[in-house]
Amino acid sequence: MPRGQKSKLRAREKRRQACTEIQGLEDAQATAAAAGESPSSFCPPFEDRPQNVPAAGTPSIPQAAQGTSSATAAVSCTDSGEGANGQKEESSKSSKGTEGSQRDPLNKQVVLLVQFLLQKYQKKEPITKADMLKFVIKRSKCHFKEILKRASEHMELAFGVDLKEVDPTRHCYALVSKLDLTFDSTIDEEEIMLKTGLLMIVLGVVFMKGNCAPEEAVWEVLNIMGVYAERKHFIYGEPKKVITEDLVQLKYLQYRQVPDSDPPRYEFLWGPRAHAETSKMRVLEFLAKVHDTVPSAFPSCYEEAVRDEEERARARAAARAAIASVRSGAMASNFPEAK
Repeated sequence: MPRGQKSKLRAREKRRQACTEIQGLEDAQATAAAAGESPSSFCPPFEDRPQNVPAAGTPSIPQAAQGTSSATAAVSCTDSGEGANGQKEESSKSSKGTEGSQRDPLNKQVVLLVQFLLQKYQKKEPITKADMLKFVIKRSKCHFKEILKRASEHMELAFGVDLKEVDPTRHCYALVSKLDLTFDSTIDEEEIMLKTGLLMIVLGVVFMKGNCAPEEAVWEVLNIMGVYAERKHFIYGEPKKVITEDLVQLKYLQYRQVPDSDPPRYEFLWGPRAHAETSKMRVLEFLAKVHDTVPSAFPSCYEEAVRDEEERARARAAARAAIASVRSGAMASNFPEAK
């Protein structure tokens, strides 16, 4: 089988698995509601709920994980015609979600672990394997690696953060944003984290569309994700406001009217902060992860991303040389040679 077809099959399987995980947790919550139990009974005994959980107690993670599978389908459609067809394919299989979730008992553990990781991130607490086993993966310890792998993928694709092991000896982990956040007292790091997954998708669409994407192309992709302009989203809030106002004000995106368009049409570009805090290669790696492939599978984008990396490397080298020159001059003026 050609490599391209294998990649598409793997991507479809990832979407199917993620959808199954969500269906499994939703079914579990429905069962609890029917039995008079609170949805919170499916959560580990933590001190607090995440700040983005509504008063009703419905965990936000099913939506987050749904974003993971939807992101896969959505970004696929920016590069091929597979996205919409894939969505129809998955819709026809939705009735099998319950059966799939019963076959895979790890689904619930994956979603609970995502919730646990989000709480740790919000509280800025250390993440350890010991705590994950103690509070979440109590009865599935032998499947720890698989559960952690799936949860890591959800965190990356839905929230734009990577789970990295920072201390292999003590098995300590850290969540690292795909954005190299610059210091700005006006930015709420937690709020940005909840929007980073959405931002990475929009940046990806802009990149794939030649660095300037029509607004309708962006919404076409977001609609496949289940994100609509006039519909409030469980995680992102008001999506239209987020991408046309919030992320524009923070300079992650540019949103401008297409010249001479009547009626007015708008387009998106990368903002200066996006250029400063991420890169085309990093966004391409995100897209490759969604497609379960490697960045070089997108030849034209990969070549552009490599050129961008080379330009950034030259700029960093020039900046270091300039700093060294200034320091050298300062040292010479402070310590003139004795005559």
